[in-house]
Formats: sequence, structure tokens, C-alpha cells
Amino acid sequence: MSESRATPLLGVDDASRARAVEILRTGGLVAFPTETVYGLGADATSPRAVARIYAAKGRPSFNPLIAHVADLSAARREARLGARALRLAEAFWPGPLTLVAPAALEGSVCELARAGLASVALRIPAHPAALALLRAFGGPLAAPSANVSGHVSPVTAAHVAEDLAGRVDLILDGGRARAGLESTIVSFLGDTPALLRPGAIAREEIEAVLGTRLGEARGDVVAPGMTSAHYAPRARLRLDAQWLEPGEAGLDFGGALGDDGLVLDLSPGGDLIEAAANLFAYLRELDAHGAARVAVAPIPAHGLGEAIRDRLRRAAS
Repeated sequence: MSESRATPLLGVDDASRARAVEILRTGGLVAFPTETVYGLGADATSPRAVARIYAAKGRPSFNPLIAHVADLSAARREARLGARALRLAEAFWPGPLTLVAPAALEGSVCELARAGLASVALRIPAHPAALALLRAFGGPLAAPSANVSGHVSPVTAAHVAEDLAGRVDLILDGGRARAGLESTIVSFLGDTPALLRPGAIAREEIEAVLGTRLGEARGDVVAPGMTSAHYAPRARLRLDAQWLEPGEAGLDFGGALGDDGLVLDLSPGGDLIEAAANLFAYLRELDAHGAARVAVAPIPAHGLGEAIRDRLRRAAS
């Protein structure tokens, strides 16, 4: 049996969901679709199951995992969510927002999933297959992106199989992830809410709901995606490029680099939402073409451009 067939890949019907729940309840790993990227799920209450996530991804144990829950009641059992955090939850959940807050004393997310921290990262995904899986499982699922740690995040089931076939027990195929960019992470651990990771909800949208500016991340890793080198393709990236140099492929935006040679345009019309959705898929496609060096066109820093530039900067490091 080839490696690509070593892990079953099924659709998201009732039978495959039942099989996924059985695997999860016995400590196994299931990759599943969300609206952001594909997640690698395990029982968040089980240290043994969570340890399998770290092993499959080759992920540093100091990097905490997001726990996905089915509804706000479940989130409030896991974390002490204050009034401002609840305001964001009501505005953006289910959706691509992760809240980091003090873990509740009665919370069930295990210490290993929290990387030994007194806080917990929580999200309610908006993808119907993810929500159905969470409801059927009946508890929190630790679910980082379903790829080898540091690699480009997966937006299709095929991307998951490229990285993790043979390392996980089941892959659920729900089609291409709509947002194509991870969740925005906001911390409520200090006096001021802080943006830990820009993502699929723009900073400006969150600040509008809160009525205040977000603070910035500190040096400590208290949420996923905060390490300096992350989301890395095999190719070497040259950011804010104005032209293609000999031997370079291109990751374009708005037609800035032209179409001479291997050039993929994140959004020919300059749409940041379209660019975010295409980012990881196009980085993987350039890797598949064997590109060794990639010139990346300038991306605006406003709206979702902040998150796109963040991922590209970490990928280039």
C-alpha cells in the first residue's frame, strides 16, 4: 500500500462522521475541514491523544493548541470569558476568531494542549462539517492546522494527505477551505485585549466591535502561529518584489509582476479576501512546480493584508 493510501480519506456524510467520532474517542487523530484551513483533531481532554498531534506534526511542545468547541456554553466551561471577550464571541462565533483567556478551574482541556499555561485558546468553527463533528463528539477537540509543523497550512484534503498520510487515522474531505487563512487570535490575559495573530478577521473589524485599539503581542508564545519561522514552503521567498529576477517564480498580487514565466497571482483584481483564500494553495503549487526562489509582490498592509504579510514574513524567515 502506498503512503498516500495509508490514511483513509472520506467525505463528510453521517457514516464517515460516526467513524471519526469513534476514532477520536479512542485517542486517534482525525483531520477535518474548517472554514479557515484543515485541522488535525484529537480529544483535547486526553494528554495521550494530544501527544499524538505533537508527534504527527513534529510540533514543539511549547506551542499551545487551539481547542475547538461546539458552542458558547462549551467555551464558557473551558475559559473565564469577560465582558469584552463575550462581545467578540457574540459578534464573530461561529467563525475564524480564536480567543485566549484564563482557563476555567473546571475546564477539561488538558495541560499538554495548553502547553502548561494557565490560559486556553478557544474557537467555534463556522464550517458545518466541523460543527457537526464537534456536536457528535461531545467535547473539545484540539486542532492545529493539519500539516507538518512549519510547513504551509493545508486548504484541501489533498494537502493534508501530502503531509500527514500514514501519520493520522482518518482525513475527512469537505472541499477547499473558504477563508484559506487561519483564525485571528485575540488575547484577554492582560488589561488590554491584544492581537496575537492576524488572521481571517481583520484587526479593524475587531476593534470596531470592542470600541478600542488592540494591543500587540508580547514575546511569550501563548497561542499558535507566534513562532518567528512558520508556514514555510521549500522555496526561498523574496518579499515586496517589484520584478522577477532570473530563475525566480512569482507570487503576484494585482498583476504587479506580469505573467512572464511561472507566476501565480493571488488576486488579479487586487482583492485581499481572494488573496487570503489563495495564499497557502499557491505556495504549495509553487513548491509542486519545484520553484527554488519566489518573488512575492507587495501586499497592502490594511485589512486582511496584515495577516497575509504576517504569514509571508514568517514563511520567508
